[in-house]
Amino acid sequence: MSQPSSLSEHFDYIIIGAGSAGCLLANRLSANPDVNVLLLEAGKKDNYFWIPIPIGYLFTINNPRTDWCYKTQPDPGLNGRSLNYARGKVLGGCSSINAMIYMRGQPRDYNEWASLGNPGWDFNSVLPYFKKSENYIHGADDVHGDQGELRIEERRVNWEILEAWRDAAEQTGIPKVADFNRGDNFGNSYFQVNQHNGVRQNTNKAFLKPVRHRPNLTVITEAHVKKLILEKTDKGKRATGVELHIKGSAVSKINARREVILSAGSIGSPQLLQVSGIGPAKLLQKYQVPLQHHLPGVGANLQDHLQIRMMFKVHNTVTMNQRANSLLGKARMGLEYLLFRSGPLTMAPSQLGAFARSDDSYETPNIEWHVQPLSLDKFGEPLHSFPAITPSVCNLRPTSRGHVHILSPDMNNQPEIKLNYLSTAEDQKVAADSMRFTRRIMSADALRPYQPEEWRPGSSIESDENLIKAAGDLGTTIFHPVGTCKMGNDEYAVVDEQLRVHGIEGLRIIDASIMPTITSGNTNAPTIMIAEKAADMIIKCQN
Repeated sequence: MSQPSSLSEHFDYIIIGAGSAGCLLANRLSANPDVNVLLLEAGKKDNYFWIPIPIGYLFTINNPRTDWCYKTQPDPGLNGRSLNYARGKVLGGCSSINAMIYMRGQPRDYNEWASLGNPGWDFNSVLPYFKKSENYIHGADDVHGDQGELRIEERRVNWEILEAWRDAAEQTGIPKVADFNRGDNFGNSYFQVNQHNGVRQNTNKAFLKPVRHRPNLTVITEAHVKKLILEKTDKGKRATGVELHIKGSAVSKINARREVILSAGSIGSPQLLQVSGIGPAKLLQKYQVPLQHHLPGVGANLQDHLQIRMMFKVHNTVTMNQRANSLLGKARMGLEYLLFRSGPLTMAPSQLGAFARSDDSYETPNIEWHVQPLSLDKFGEPLHSFPAITPSVCNLRPTSRGHVHILSPDMNNQPEIKLNYLSTAEDQKVAADSMRFTRRIMSADALRPYQPEEWRPGSSIESDENLIKAAGDLGTTIFHPVGTCKMGNDEYAVVDEQLRVHGIEGLRIIDASIMPTITSGNTNAPTIMIAEKAADMIIKCQN
């Protein structure tokens, strides 16, 4: 854990970003005592009070102590709105502030990756890497592992209204299932989460803390990488280290004997490449960044899941709104968590989910619901005073594409994040169809005792045009950006199937940015799998 003593100190591997991928990589690569590993994190340690408490995401998102606090560009698809765009800035990265939902997606997602020129990334090939890191509460079988470090458990709180919603979904053709990670995820179920006995288990706790004693592993927090160091070789250019600023230290350059590994995420990784001179030539010229290597796909292909947060007032039941707006309710919640590690304070942002097809043209589910026993205008604001639920629905495989572009050669300046939500006819159709599907569920017999009333956007909104506009008003990110350094071999690919940057030796990208297409579900588990598989590839290269 000590900081490097001099500018001349070398490491075999430098990992930039101690997030969902970086913590696992540090664990696996430092298992070889003959290899020296340096893990750099721009954020602080994960000792902030609210990180281990599951509902603490309310206090870690939009908090500069734990979040980069990005903002997106005003988006025509959102009727001109911009969004707060949370990315973890702390040990554990986004796994320290996210929803904790463990969701792989569908086999078709990975088979599609392989079909795009990425051999070894089909579902049968990646399944062992999912299983390797898992410590699954129900034990090992043909699709789950229980010998890994990452704990996966069931929810620890129940809500009458969510049980009724499950019944309503079943009545509408979405069957009840026990585990979303056993097929194409069609069905409705409670999400399984990365918690251990009611406490968030981020990747720092799972993968990094158990190996911090290794003398060949150095972890430095509050270390801001300014750019990559590139040198000319007989074959072209090679990444040989990083320029950085470490709080309280004069160290400005550290060298890597073997590889520099970029795990800064779908916003940070393309930004660091661009300020280092790797990216679209015209963009770099615009901001007077010397071109090191023209890669037009760096920062392109940005994809995300947009959730449409329809809200319904309900009656004859208790939701989180009542409990959170009552002093007695707050006291009971706190006491239940303190004594039993159960109750509402263990809640992920969404406990209940469902997957279905918005129409018959899709072979597998293309929409997902995150159902919340609460309502609020946006995260960070108070819950409403009336009982309500929010069955948010999202398009799992959007065709809209955005970008991440630098606005300055300085890493300290935030980049331009442009999502272009709802910018294709297909995405607009899915939005309208999924909102109508949500209404069918809310009208099912199982929910009639609770007299649901559509509050947002309102039952008078019926035409495609008005539903699409309402989707733009209600839609917000689920914080699943991927794809900005995509894997492949076409003109816009940034890395190959070994995650090596095209045209630059000694440089890999290992995080969610390498996904060619977004997975059909929450993206943290796939990111951990990517790191697990990449670590195996790197270790095999050592031999």
